[in-house]
Amino acid sequence: MFESLSEKLKLSLRNLRGVGKLTPEHVDAALREIRMALLEADVNYKVAKDFVESVRVKAEGEEVWNGLKPHEQVVKIVYDELSELMGGTSSRLVFTNKTPNVVMIVGLQGSGKTTSTGKISRWLADNQERKPLLVSVDVYRPAARAQLKVVGDAVNVPVYEAPETSDPMTLVRGANKYAQEMGYDTLIIDTAGRLHIDDELMVELEQIKAETKPIEVLFVADAMTGQDAVNSAQTFHERIGITGVVLTKMDGDARGGAALSIKQVIGQPVKFVGVGEKYDAIEPFYPDRIAQRILGMGDVLSLIEEVQGKIDEEEAQESLRKMTSNQFTLEDFANQLGQFKKLGSMSKLMKMLPEQMTGGMQMTDEQSELVDHQMKRTEAIIGSMTKQERNDHKVIDASRKTRIAGGSGSTIAEVNQLLRQYEQMRKMMVQMNRGGLFGKMARGMAGGLAGGLGGLLGGGGNPLSMLGSGSAIDYSDDEPNGSLKNNLRKKKRHKKRR
Repeated sequence: MFESLSEKLKLSLRNLRGVGKLTPEHVDAALREIRMALLEADVNYKVAKDFVESVRVKAEGEEVWNGLKPHEQVVKIVYDELSELMGGTSSRLVFTNKTPNVVMIVGLQGSGKTTSTGKISRWLADNQERKPLLVSVDVYRPAARAQLKVVGDAVNVPVYEAPETSDPMTLVRGANKYAQEMGYDTLIIDTAGRLHIDDELMVELEQIKAETKPIEVLFVADAMTGQDAVNSAQTFHERIGITGVVLTKMDGDARGGAALSIKQVIGQPVKFVGVGEKYDAIEPFYPDRIAQRILGMGDVLSLIEEVQGKIDEEEAQESLRKMTSNQFTLEDFANQLGQFKKLGSMSKLMKMLPEQMTGGMQMTDEQSELVDHQMKRTEAIIGSMTKQERNDHKVIDASRKTRIAGGSGSTIAEVNQLLRQYEQMRKMMVQMNRGGLFGKMARGMAGGLAGGLGGLLGGGGNPLSMLGSGSAIDYSDDEPNGSLKNNLRKKKRHKKRR
């Protein structure tokens, strides 16, 4: 998300580097580019204009801070303004002692309300220890209520059905009473939508809101519709009073105009963003972290939370212990692959790392798919080994390699390549341990996980090498299949030349 805007903003700010002192001319040139970048990202015209003027006032009125270069001053100002533009701080759902707390999900038909209802319920159960109950009052769209039941089963959250009635008000009253009796502390109502906004829909939503007195009314919008999503959110807010926005399909929105405009236009924050099709692909919206991603600063906090939520800490620490004692086997690596896959695509993870770590390099979807293919191939090769071979790779002779290649659908050359990279990785780990790097990695349990992947999948052109080495190596001139060892040699030669 925000790829297009991010590239343009970073380019405009990069042009300020080398300027000894900021002048109005420098600021004007950068702000013209920033304004164009915002408009091309489908940001509301007035929002873009106000944003640029706010940056201008601060950039021209501030002294250069101690220790900061002029262009860094402007970057800091733009970062602060971007964060403020999107809401300043994260707006999480706030619950009361009432049972149940009611959350209404509203929006136009096709925006992703039902799927978002399931995602939010799962997120609340996993992250806020809530006990949610779902109910659909969409009695107009064929199979809408059955769809919510399918979603509820997928996320392991119960759904109140009452098939004997098709009256929305009867449904919400019954669901509310059932939640009280059964001890569900959160009732999430998936309301009906329309292809367009009409008075009949709004009257029904007003009645449901008056009946249930929800603590939250969340408007679900497709981020890829840009300003249409903002306009629809504004209309819903004027009629029924929404408390927040859920933007779906943010992973496919390269512009981000809706996310950047909604808070300023309607005065209500974005609370969640959908970042994929899976039911766990939803994230709270953190304006400051999104601003960091847009400006290439990474989003390490979200990466840490992702790792803590999906990676077994004891297993990761045990892997790290084996690495430091040179006991890391192919069996351990296969286990790490399984854990790493829980974190999502490599392109997603790369976007969470600061540009200082990646050398400004990002992954395309095609490159990410290639990494996924490499991981599957590696898993297949290791899976075709016996337990003895996985725990002691030295017993793998020519006949065993032939058997492993045949069993994994790969070639003997690919088996040899995997074993060579594994040897290189073990040598690299020894060097890192001698240099004290593993001590630093031990303070972040993601370190051990990424370290193993970096060496084995590494090759020079693979971004995992950077995660494994723990240093910002420039890979721009490397051959696609170069080894990590060759990359390190290039880095040493580069230092000598300097």
